[in-house]
This record gives sequence, structure tokens and C-alpha cells, in this order.
Amino acid sequence: MATITELKCALRETLESRGVLGQLKARIRAEVFSALDDQREPRPPLSHENLIINELIREYLEFNKYRYTASVLTAESGQPEVPLDRQFLANELKVTEDLSSKSVPLLYGLVSHFVNSSDKGGKVFLRGAAAINTPGTDA
Repeated sequence: MATITELKCALRETLESRGVLGQLKARIRAEVFSALDDQREPRPPLSHENLIINELIREYLEFNKYRYTASVLTAESGQPEVPLDRQFLANELKVTEDLSSKSVPLLYGLVSHFVNSSDKGGKVFLRGAAAINTPGTDA
């Protein structure tokens, strides 16, 4: 007869070999987070920039099958449950896509654009959020 320790080891090995153990751990973390999340504490309003950033991250997470991580992001950030339309995101980012780029998350295309830019010597000037959100700037 197998001992409890042997049964635990066999169960762990089986779950690991099926690729389920990581998913179970992530699901438990998500459920613990959900149980501990204080719904009485109001979240700050979701800015337009954060809405877009969160959606880019969610699209990346779901593409890579990080579903539980995506569910925690959605719950914690206050992101709408229904994903934003990809064409809306592309328009907001002033991005034009070809057929091949539509098969991967927008975040991949954005990173690829900057990593593989033909202008190797030049740098892109990034403005902080204050410059983006401040009325009266030429942002």
C-alpha cells in the first residue's frame, strides 16, 4: 500500500506531466486574490491610456494562453470584461496592419517595429503621462 507521501508525489508528477499543475496554481492565486480584493475601496477611474495599455497586455496574455493572469488583470484593473475591438486599438495607436500582423497581438507588432526600425541611429522621444493628459499641451 502506498504512503501519503508517495501518493502526493505521484499526483504532483501526473499534474506536471499533463501541464495542469501550473494552471491550478495560477487559478488558486486568482481565487485568493479575488477573495481578498476589497470591493469597498473604490478604484481610480481607468484613464484612456491605461485602458489601451491594459488591452494590449490582455491580448498578449490571452494569445500566450496566460488566461488566469489575464483574468487577474481584468479584475484588478477594472478593465471591461469584454475585450476592446482590435481595429479600435489599432486606430487609437495609429497603426496600420497587414494580413500577417493580424495573426499576433498588437504588442508584438509594436515591439517589432521599434526593434527592427531602419533608423538605427535615431531614438524615439517618449513623453510622460503628464504631457499626454495635461490640457493645453500640444500632445
